[in-house]
Amino acid sequence: MGNHLERLNYAEVPTVDPHGVDRDEGPRVGVSYIFSGGEDDDDGAAGSCGKDADGAATEVKVEDGTPVNPNPEETQFDPREEVECAVYKLDECVYEKNRRSSTLELYSPENLLNKCRAGDLVEFVAGGQYPHWAVYVGNFQVVHLHRAEVKSAFMTDAGRGRRCRIVNERYKFRARDPEVVVQNALEQVGLKDRELRWRNSEGFAAWCRFGRRELKADGELRGGGGGGGGQPYTLHVLLGEQKYSHALEFQSLEDVIAEKRRGDYLGRTALLRELAAHLRTEPGPH
Repeated sequence: MGNHLERLNYAEVPTVDPHGVDRDEGPRVGVSYIFSGGEDDDDGAAGSCGKDADGAATEVKVEDGTPVNPNPEETQFDPREEVECAVYKLDECVYEKNRRSSTLELYSPENLLNKCRAGDLVEFVAGGQYPHWAVYVGNFQVVHLHRAEVKSAFMTDAGRGRRCRIVNERYKFRARDPEVVVQNALEQVGLKDRELRWRNSEGFAAWCRFGRRELKADGELRGGGGGGGGQPYTLHVLLGEQKYSHALEFQSLEDVIAEKRRGDYLGRTALLRELAAHLRTEPGPH
């Protein structure tokens, strides 16, 4: 009911009304984003659809032209700016970041090492930065996608001063055995540029743990639009109270992850401001 499809620039965020959310008819807008390039200076991974990897160590900007802070350790991370969200494939929840269901507590890399086990997924965060994901492989080391190359590093070095946490439970897929996760990660060390099959560090780390092809760039066939099941994924972003969220539809999990990470980069306040601006300028029904 009332569904329509828009093709938008990546910086534009269509949304349902945040004051009348998750009605029975579902999201009102089908989304097909047009990605314009690599995500951040940490990952530097594939560009549009994961095919244009370059890894250039120049000033990096997100799609709207905003420079990324190259010194995350200098930016204080504010937990109140965390964006809570859930991702559904049809009716199945495949990802959730929610204070009610998992801890968002952060640690220094040195302190987190006491809690890590081989095969764990680690997320590094800092204000004004994309989150950076890695796979803990034991012996104080992680494997991660960094500047268009899969690298092995000590966790304290990979963190670059950022705080971190274990995020095994974010994705709802069944995890591989720890030794398989570690093997998956170590076998990719040295891959770079056009050899890469992941758009960002999160997709790479999650693939190592879950082995799902949809976590790779172009891992899923993309539909032709809104109708006929062309956009099976829905990203729900919690706006405040539990019953308030906005919903976006996507054709692939790769696209969902890119938009979800963009929200993490912006932070909750900026994201809500962006959504409010879109609602003010959104044309009425024709």
